[in-house]
Amino acid sequence: MAGRNRNRRDRATHRRLLPEGRLSGTMPWVIAIMMFLTILAAAAGIGLDRASRSLHAELAGRVTIQIIEADPEIRADQTGRVMTDLRRFSGVSHITLVDEADMKAALRPWLGEEMMDSGLPIPALIDVDLKPGVDARAYAAFRDSVTAIAPTARVEPHAAFLTPLSQLMRMLKWLALALVLLMTLATAAIVVLAAQAAHNSHRTTIEVLHLMGATDVQIARLFQRRMAFDALFGGVVGLVAASLVLALVAVLIRDIGSDLLGAAALPNYGWGVLLLLPLGGVLLAMLTARTTVLRALRRSL
Repeated sequence: MAGRNRNRRDRATHRRLLPEGRLSGTMPWVIAIMMFLTILAAAAGIGLDRASRSLHAELAGRVTIQIIEADPEIRADQTGRVMTDLRRFSGVSHITLVDEADMKAALRPWLGEEMMDSGLPIPALIDVDLKPGVDARAYAAFRDSVTAIAPTARVEPHAAFLTPLSQLMRMLKWLALALVLLMTLATAAIVVLAAQAAHNSHRTTIEVLHLMGATDVQIARLFQRRMAFDALFGGVVGLVAASLVLALVAVLIRDIGSDLLGAAALPNYGWGVLLLLPLGGVLLAMLTARTTVLRALRRSL
C-alpha cells in the first residue's frame, strides 16, 4: 500500500514538472520539421549513392565505335571488318551493331523529316563491352586495331564523357550526408535549449525535490522522459510526411521512365535506414536532455 502511494506521488510530481500529453509546445513540431528534412537528405544521399554505383558498373568498360563514312558501301565494309576483328580481341566480351532504322528513329525528332529524307549519311554505331581488367595498353591496342581498318572511326569510352556526371553525383551524395549531420547537430542544439528552458522554469520544483531526497539522476530522468516523448512524436510526424513526399517522387520518376533516375530509387536497405532515423532522434534527445540537465544541476549546486 505504501509503495502504491509512493508511485502515485512520483507520477504527480512528474506531471507537475513536465506535464504528460502536452504536445502544444513548439519543440515537438520543430523536431518534426528537422526530422522531415533529415529523412529527405538521407534518402537523397542513399539514392545518389546507388545511382552513382549503378552508373559506374554500367559504363565501366563500355565503348561506342562510330564508323563515319559517307559512302554506304565503304561504311558497311569497314563496319563488317571492324566487327570481325573485334571478335578476335581477347578483351572484348560483347559486340552489338546498332540498327540503322533505330538510329534514324532516334534522330528524326531532332533533325526533322526533310533532313532524314535527304539522304543524310548516318554513321554506323557499334557498342562494345570490354572485359574487366583491360588496362591502358590493351585499350590502346584495341583502338589502334579499329582505326587501322577505319581511319575516320571514333572510339569513345562511355566513362570518358560521363565522368563529370559521376563526379557531380558523388559530390551531391556527400553534400546530402553533410546535411544529415548538420540537421542532427541542429536537433541536438534544439533539445539543449529546450532542456535548459525547462530546467530554468522548474527550478523551484527541483529544489523541493532535492529537499525531499531526489538525486540529480532521478530529476534528469524526468526531463529525459519528457524529451523522449516529444522527440518520438516529432520523429513519427516527420517520418510520415517525408514518406509521402518520397512516394510522390517515386511515382513521378516512374512516369518519366528514365533509367538513370530509376537507378536513384531507394533500395530496401535504404527504407530500413530511414525508419531507424526517428529512433536515433529519440535516443539523441534522451542523451542530450540528460546530459544538459545534469550539467545544469551540478552548476546550480
